[in-house]
Amino acid sequence: MTSPHAEQLGRARTAAEYASVIALLDTDLNDALRCRAELAQAEDRAVFGDGDLAAARAALDDCNAAIALLERTIDAAGKRRTEAAASEARADIAALGDEIKARAALLGERWSTVHRLVELLRQQLFEADALARAIATANGLFDAAGVADLKVNLTTTRRTAMAGPRAAAPARLSRPALQADRLLLSFLSPGGALDPRPALGAPVKRPEVRRCEVRRSEGVKSKFLPASTPTSNPFGERG
Repeated sequence: MTSPHAEQLGRARTAAEYASVIALLDTDLNDALRCRAELAQAEDRAVFGDGDLAAARAALDDCNAAIALLERTIDAAGKRRTEAAASEARADIAALGDEIKARAALLGERWSTVHRLVELLRQQLFEADALARAIATANGLFDAAGVADLKVNLTTTRRTAMAGPRAAAPARLSRPALQADRLLLSFLSPGGALDPRPALGAPVKRPEVRRCEVRRSEGVKSKFLPASTPTSNPFGERG
């Protein structure tokens, strides 16, 4: 292992830093493995008299020692990287816990605001209902007095007051929040909770009238008339 790598390994603290050093050590290990293959070939040639056999074996031993050291160093660095990654994960979880606590506090504030606004909404609804009942009573008096032009159209008043821009729902909304949003919108929409009449422009569905055919053949009584009822002149029909 070269000195720069040893210094980098000593300074490494994070999993990413250990991974960077391990990559450098892997490169040195691959170079050492290629060198060992070449030294092994040189040893074989020296056995047959081509070169110094003792020097070849000494060089091969040194290379094997360097390879063993690199492998131990890589293994130790890998363990340190694993420990660093676990420590970082615990730190991330702890940081996430702190963030969630802060969000929970903020959520409590939001729900408190929702409670306050809902109670305010209920109070406004109570007062609006009292006013609507008083106006409805006055409308009845205007009808009785023959001054229908003084009547106030409660539906028009409500729909005009509730018209206007609405907040757009976010793209991601939980099912309970979506149901609550629909309920709130029903207070503003024509035909909703406060407006049981059909929405403006809604098609009016007329009831279908079913026509029943009654055969009055001679000697056959209608199935819609009791057997004891005379059929000579039913309901003023001309005979």
